[in-house]
Amino acid sequence: QVQLVESGGGLVQAGGSLRLSCAASGRTFSTYAMGWFRQAPGKEREFVATIVWSGGGTYYADSVKGRFTISRDNAKNTVYLQMNNLKPEDTAVYYCAARHGGYYTSVKNYDYWGQGTQVTVSS
Repeated sequence: QVQLVESGGGLVQAGGSLRLSCAASGRTFSTYAMGWFRQAPGKEREFVATIVWSGGGTYYADSVKGRFTISRDNAKNTVYLQMNNLKPEDTAVYYCAARHGGYYTSVKNYDYWGQGTQVTVSS
């Protein structure tokens, strides 16, 4: 069982940066692939980024590639999402998710979810 708590969201102007954190409980955090997803009002939850258990492999949605960076610190049971050059279309609730094993980009492949943190980018 893994419990996830996101933090770091907020209001930022276009072009600005935010760093989201996701703190996980459980001693087996290092065996889980982690993902970040987001959901804008009236839209389905969509994939943003994912990272393998070791941190050695990452994958990004085309819409954030080159602007967002996912990383993890297994000693701190925490995964991060550094978001640079933010755009108004990045406005959404951001969720972190975990799954045991390899990384995937589909919502349905993740077993554990946090409660989400709001990111709002003003133009």
